[in-house]
Amino acid sequence: MSSVLFVVTGARTWTLTDGTEHPTGYWAEELLTPYRALRDAGHSVSFATPGGVAPVADAGSLTEGDAESIAAIDGLATPLVLADIDPSAYDAVYYPGGHGPMQDLAIDEDSAALITATLAAGRPLAAVCHGLAALLPARTAAGESVVAGRRITGFTDEEERLGGLADRAPFLLESELRARGAEVDIASPWSDHTVVDGLLITGQNPQSSASAALALVAALA
Repeated sequence: MSSVLFVVTGARTWTLTDGTEHPTGYWAEELLTPYRALRDAGHSVSFATPGGVAPVADAGSLTEGDAESIAAIDGLATPLVLADIDPSAYDAVYYPGGHGPMQDLAIDEDSAALITATLAAGRPLAAVCHGLAALLPARTAAGESVVAGRRITGFTDEEERLGGLADRAPFLLESELRARGAEVDIASPWSDHTVVDGLLITGQNPQSSASAALALVAALA
């Protein structure tokens, strides 16, 4: 059995360029589906957020039964403090999306240090959708972006446009990843698309939650 750390956004809103506080949080499917896959494979899951705040699911992501399923997850309502995490204590790290990471994890240095340490140690790191925003501040020991030269995917600029927020977004995730030297491999909007580059596993959108989770389970086998 392996131990996996879910790093979850603590943000409840995303500040848009017009000053609007867009309600958000983590995307329920992107947390629940990998959690179930890892649990069913016999792995243990812990949760951490910036400041140890209780995370909230984006209301727009909740389907029937999700609230009850979330409430039943041990440790999610009382997460660990991200700054206190010892990277060596976990066999893998996973970042679910939702727009929340665009607000906090995109600039969180504790998260960035965890990502750098996890990749440097050769442990699996997975992220889905806007969870890849957490990769933006992470750098190698040589000072390069951890995504430079890596083949990854993530929530696309086109998907952000189709979702109606691109024109007010402080930044677009795909564009920022490309600017840091990533080879961003994208599929058509809302299609299941997961990319595995060594032990770096990335999923494009909520529809990719299951395939990314299966890739992470395989990496831990």
